[in-house]
Amino acid sequence: MAGIQWHYVLKFIITGDASVGKSSLLVRLTDQRFLANPDPTIGVEFGSKLINIPEEEKVVKLQCWDTAGTESFRAIGRSYYRGAVGCLLVYDVTNRKSFVNIKSWLADVRENADPHVTCILVGNKVDLCSDSDGTSNTATSPIVAGFRRAREVTSEEAERFAKEEGLLFVEASAKSGQNVEKAFEDSARDILSKVRRGVFDDNRWLDCVRGFPGAMTPCFIPTFSLLPLPVFLLRFPM
Repeated sequence: MAGIQWHYVLKFIITGDASVGKSSLLVRLTDQRFLANPDPTIGVEFGSKLINIPEEEKVVKLQCWDTAGTESFRAIGRSYYRGAVGCLLVYDVTNRKSFVNIKSWLADVRENADPHVTCILVGNKVDLCSDSDGTSNTATSPIVAGFRRAREVTSEEAERFAKEEGLLFVEASAKSGQNVEKAFEDSARDILSKVRRGVFDDNRWLDCVRGFPGAMTPCFIPTFSLLPLPVFLLRFPM
């Protein structure tokens, strides 16, 4: 249909401990740049991105809510989980505590988000511990002069946890951009697969096209708000 810029709008949340790089991942996705010294997130931050899923012949608009990782803002972040169909659970591969705490973040998501939410476990900051070829997976890699750190969570351990919990998994780097778009694209593919299989109820959709074929009229598209969005998914009928 002429004039359609996207077929679906999917609400994503990005959650995890403070300082694991959630804001940097969002800025890398939306602006294709690295946020070296981001200010701590106060409450939530918002970003959006259009991505193409060729095998589905669909263009998807991601609406991403980056939630604060500090305990004092955790209750505020939970209010944004409602209606989310995608979630990035982010930990720092050089900080074991952030990985251990993923269980708590996952419990929050499953309690407050859509019961069928697609979650992907994202091990961020692999650039800090990678070898020159970017393939280091050892938990005991030496700390190198400069900004390199020892890896505290192996990819094998994280992948095993993801399988046990039914999560997708990827390791990424907000600094280099490695696998950042992949994390969102893999999640979007999984969500669209659930749509095809009828996992999401039909009454959860909001039609955004009215009038005669080929015509576009104004419709409700959620934008940035200080309040949680009541919208789950939006679809253009084709």
